[in-house]
Amino acid sequence: MEKLNIVFMGTPEFAVTILDTLNKSKDVNVVACITAPDKPAGRGQKINQSAVKKYTLEHDIPCLQPTNLKDESFIGNLKAINADLFVVVAFRMLPEVVWAMPPKGTINLHGSLLPQYRGAAPINWAVINGEKETGVTTFFIEKEIDTGLVIEREAIAIGENETAGELHDRLMHLGAKLTLQSVLKISSGDYKAVDQSELTEEELKAAPKIFKPDCAIDFNWDVQRIHNFVRGMSPYPTAWFTMHNTKAENKKTFKVFRTTIHSTSKNDATALIVEDGKLILQLQAGSLEIHEIQMEGKKRLNAKQFMQGYRPEEWEIVM
Repeated sequence: MEKLNIVFMGTPEFAVTILDTLNKSKDVNVVACITAPDKPAGRGQKINQSAVKKYTLEHDIPCLQPTNLKDESFIGNLKAINADLFVVVAFRMLPEVVWAMPPKGTINLHGSLLPQYRGAAPINWAVINGEKETGVTTFFIEKEIDTGLVIEREAIAIGENETAGELHDRLMHLGAKLTLQSVLKISSGDYKAVDQSELTEEELKAAPKIFKPDCAIDFNWDVQRIHNFVRGMSPYPTAWFTMHNTKAENKKTFKVFRTTIHSTSKNDATALIVEDGKLILQLQAGSLEIHEIQMEGKKRLNAKQFMQGYRPEEWEIVM
């Protein structure tokens, strides 16, 4: 079997797990990586390197960090590498001059069972929508985002209380295995790329990028939907709601990281109460037990820690 020369493109920790799996394979040769430019971050504006950049420094892999993916000097340097295949995981949208360059194509790992959940936040949306199953897909990049020919898919069950963060980590490891498997199949020529239209059995659901205003809890939703929303936003970008402090006459936002369904019985009012040593978000259509919460300007706390300083009589939920 031909040993492929690969250029890997990615930025966050999710991508590093896949990169590490490829780099450790005796059947793959990672000749270079492309990642985001270093940038200042935090209060001290210390220069921050992407997780992929740090990995390349530790493993002596050449690394390019273009600010413009159409820049002529970058394109020239990329062509000079003469790679057989590009592998993309959690990176920017590529121009055609890049993804069409390698003779064996450019493949992407996506955190859903395509064609379902095309977009920037597939893991979050699968949990928010209460899906029982999701997975990972490898496919060839084409002009329209997340629409290319599918190489392989692998499914995984979603736990009823599993957060997007927990699912992310499981998909990361599953994705590493599937990406290497797909690369080896491309190397041997033993694969059949499938058009996504052949995999469409029901109405497609999208996975657009999530912004802070999208994370507000709507208390008109039923208890199951709010529970799914909280875990689908956890740990980031995080579901939140607002409460009014009647004593201090101010408002604070509260981020919620983990819940379980406490009751489906109806309540007369919506409130955050303490009941039998538990922190309960009482809703008109049921109740949730909150296990982790963070008040604006404070640290993230478990329910026991939070209840030590919480006085329910002083707070009202802003609907």
